[in-house]
Amino acid sequence: MAEAFRGEFYQSVDKKARVSIPAAFRRILEADDTVRGDKGGPRVYMVYGGKARRFVECYSKAGADALAERIEAMELGSPERDRAERDLISRSVMLEIEPDGRVVLPQKVREKMGFLGDDLSDGGEAAFAGFTNRFKLYRREVYEAELAEDDDDDTDPLTLVGRATRSG
Repeated sequence: MAEAFRGEFYQSVDKKARVSIPAAFRRILEADDTVRGDKGGPRVYMVYGGKARRFVECYSKAGADALAERIEAMELGSPERDRAERDLISRSVMLEIEPDGRVVLPQKVREKMGFLGDDLSDGGEAAFAGFTNRFKLYRREVYEAELAEDDDDDTDPLTLVGRATRSG
C-alpha cells in the first residue's frame, strides 16, 4: 500500500480562492505522480460530484487512476457505472500544484465546499482531512459540524476495523 494521507489541517483560502495544500499531502501527491503536469508540478484530482456530499474528495494521480480502473471494471452501460462515471469522473477536475504549494479552487469546487457568492471576499478557511488513499476538502465549518455529529457515537473505531477484517 502507498503512503496514506493522514491528519487534519486547516488552511486559509484567500479572496482569489487560493489555498495551500498541506506539505504532508503534497509529498504523497509528488510521489504518486512521476510524470507531473505541464509545468512540472504534481497533480491533484478533485471530485465534486455526489449530491449528498458536502466535501470535495481529492486523489493523487495514482489514486485517481485506481478509482478509474475500479469504475471501468463495472458493467458497461449499467446505471451504477453511469452514475459512478458521472459523479466521480465527469464531475471532477485535475489541478497542477503551483511551485509555492498552492492551487486556485475552481468555481465548482468552491460551490461544493459551500463558498458561494462573496463568501471569500474576506477569505475563508478550508479543512483538509486524510482518508488513507485520498483526502477530503471541506469548508472548515462544515467539517467541524460533521465531527460534532460523529462525536455523539460511542462506538470504538477499532471495533469497526475488527468487524471489517473478520467479514472480509
